[in-house]
Order: sequence, then structure tokens, then C-alpha cells
Amino acid sequence: MKLCRYGPRGSEKPGIVDAEGHIRDLSDVVEDITPATLAIARAVHPDQLPVVQGTPRYGVPLKGIGKIVAIGLNYEDHAIESNLPIPTEPVVFMKALSALTGPNDEVMLPKDSTHGDWEVELGVIIGKTCRYVEEADALDHVAGYVLANDVSERFNQKQRGTQWSKGKGHDTFCPVGPWLVTPDEVGDPQDLDMSLDVNGQRMQTGNTKTMIFTVKQIIAYLSQYVTLFPGDLIITGTPPGVGEGKKPDAIFLKPGDEMTLSIAKLGTQTQTVAAWRHLGDEVLT
Repeated sequence: MKLCRYGPRGSEKPGIVDAEGHIRDLSDVVEDITPATLAIARAVHPDQLPVVQGTPRYGVPLKGIGKIVAIGLNYEDHAIESNLPIPTEPVVFMKALSALTGPNDEVMLPKDSTHGDWEVELGVIIGKTCRYVEEADALDHVAGYVLANDVSERFNQKQRGTQWSKGKGHDTFCPVGPWLVTPDEVGDPQDLDMSLDVNGQRMQTGNTKTMIFTVKQIIAYLSQYVTLFPGDLIITGTPPGVGEGKKPDAIFLKPGDEMTLSIAKLGTQTQTVAAWRHLGDEVLT
């Protein structure tokens, strides 16, 4: 099943995407797609719901994400292109909730950005509380999977001390969606093709089978150090092909660029890159 939230920012409605790709309105069943309503939404057959007309905006497919836990350097070739050691344990950092934005909304570079970069990633939505979970049981705690772009500002990430979150948590730096896809529809999370293009040129091509640490290993590992609650989002690392690693010269994002990324079974995103502007109290999710 594909669950989504659609409509203007701050006024999204709950929906299900049917087999033909049409959004079906869930508003009469649940108020929103949240950790508390996921089970109710999953029990509904799409054919019982009205079709949404037109092509509305997709929002982040789950309201109430509690935290974003990110895994760095989880593909060997990406660690090599980053000139960093291949990890022997998962590299963990946090990404700000204020970075969340819809899958096709613009990505806004921060002030004076010089090293904006892209990262297509498999996202995992937690469905059951995780504390000291065993690997064998880890996937039973997954509510679904999402496509995410771990947008990064490399100068802020690496030249402003050692705290990666400085370059990862800018506004709009975590597009998520278009859908939350339930585990029964995804199947094996370790065999999903993934890609990312910039301005129509292929930059990243990969498959989740080449992860250093698998989804179940990541969940079990993280649950030793932080409690994972329903609705938490884990983003699991990116394959090679980021702009920073391009040879002979790195390529970084600039206003007007367009990123298109996809993961098999999880859909496609397209974002236009914009220069920084003052957002005030604008809602991004």
C-alpha cells in the first residue's frame, strides 16, 4: 500500500495511491497520516475511497515524524569518493526536523552556499518502539519505506568543525516522499535500484544491496543508543556519485538546477534548487 499526504503546505489531506496511480481521499477515515492512524489507514481498500481530481502537491507522507536519524558513508564507493575511511560501525548523525519538505518542493540553498550537494537515500519509517532490538526482529518494527534526498552543504558539513548536522539540517534539506510504502509491497529492502539525475544528467546509480550495513543491522544498532519511536525516520546512506566526489572537478548545486531521484517501488522526486530567501513563519512540510 502507498500512503500519502496531498494538498497545500500546512493543509495536507490523507490519501492512498491506488494501483493505477490515482490518489484516493482518506479524509473520511482518518484526519491525517500519523503514527497513530497508520494501522487504520492500512486497513482501508482504495476502491472504497473517492478519487482526487487533478494533480495536487504531495507533502511529506507522514505527519508526526519525531526525529530523523541518518547513517553516513554506508556505501563503500561513497566513502572512497569522500576520501574517508570505510566505516567499521555505522556513522550516525541527526538531521533537523525543520529540514523536512515535500518531495517535489524546491530545495533552498542556505545563505552564501558554495557546496550544495545531493544524496538519494532509502528512508525507513519506524512502526513500533525499538529498544535493544535484535537483528532478526528488526524489520518487524518497520511501518514502511520512503524515498529521501539527504541534501547537504559540504562546506558547512566538513569545514565548520566535526558536526555533520551543520551542513545537513538547513531548511528544505530533507525532501521525503511521494509515498510511504508498506513493507508488504516493498519486499526485500536490500534489493532496490536507486538513481539521481541533475539537470537530466545521471549522477548516482546504485542498489541497496551494496549497503555496508543493512536496514535490519542499522535498526538493531541504533536501538542500543537511542529509543526509536513510531514515526521516527531513518535515512540509510547514499551510493557513489555525489557532486563532491566528481572528477576531475567537484560539481555543486546552484539556483535553477533540477534534481530528479527515484528508488524502485518508492516513486520519484523532482526538486528545483533555489537561492536563499527569508521564509518567516512559512510551513515547509
